[in-house]
Amino acid sequence: MKTTTDAVSPKNPFIGLYLIILVLLVLPFVLPNSFYMDLVIRMAINAVIVLSLNLLIGFAGQISLGHAGFLGIGAYASAVLPTHLGWHPLLAMGAGGLAAGLLAAVLARPIFKLKGHYLAMATLGLGIIINIVVRNEAAWTGGPDGMPVPALTLLGHELSGDKLWYWGVALLLSVGIWASLNLIDSPFGRALRALHGSEVASRVVGVDVVRYKVSIFVLSAVIASVMGSVTAHYVGFVTPNLADFFHSLELVTMVVIGGMASVYGSVVGAVLLTALPQALTSFEGWETVAFGSILMLCMIFLPKGLVPTLAAKFDRGQ
Repeated sequence: MKTTTDAVSPKNPFIGLYLIILVLLVLPFVLPNSFYMDLVIRMAINAVIVLSLNLLIGFAGQISLGHAGFLGIGAYASAVLPTHLGWHPLLAMGAGGLAAGLLAAVLARPIFKLKGHYLAMATLGLGIIINIVVRNEAAWTGGPDGMPVPALTLLGHELSGDKLWYWGVALLLSVGIWASLNLIDSPFGRALRALHGSEVASRVVGVDVVRYKVSIFVLSAVIASVMGSVTAHYVGFVTPNLADFFHSLELVTMVVIGGMASVYGSVVGAVLLTALPQALTSFEGWETVAFGSILMLCMIFLPKGLVPTLAAKFDRGQ
């Protein structure tokens, strides 16, 4: 079975990763000011989140409209546990990832018995419940107003400043792309693509469909939770908006625009949709209309997403 990454680079799918690393190495020296540095950091954080979501939606074929809820679990773990209980930020980050993974493991089996829009509604409900909890537990979470997040410390040193954060998230993005490329070409990844194609056929050839669905849901949830913690520490403040439905929808849109079942599509989708609102500020009051129009045109003319469509055209031109 030929993957999208194979289409991008038939001989070596890691060529794209080498190019991205090269760009990441050069960017800090050419960005004009801290505004653009902040934008690139947010792009990289979103790209790692979308990579994990694309493994679930694009490769395994399991929709999730509540993925931002797992971001909220990680973000509030990094805010609540150090602030109220005095936990070390790294321990709190790990606890958030564990909590998200356990919640995903418990709920995955009943949720993934559903199909189509029923599955979408179930995951949507999960995200809404998490959002309601963080809004209502004001004594712990600050309620709708949110709460500050203590600084992240590593080996006794506080992680602060744009440059340190840039290199940290650049490393996370590089590792995330490398891990995703290896995962989809592993037996585990081939099983995910098989059940996306046909669950019945997958069962016939011996694939434990339920186990693989649960495993990828848990993995995606844990990564989202960890990146929620990273986001919270970077921003220094967390609100329930991080875990709301609209953020979940934004993440799914990044997957679709970049290209489902495409590792590099995840990165492209995250970069474009993180930068697009900033690029449309000149429309003054019409930003939402322009944003929606661009998304609509992409879906009409690039229905498979940017990277798969361009890769297919490139292949035909060879």
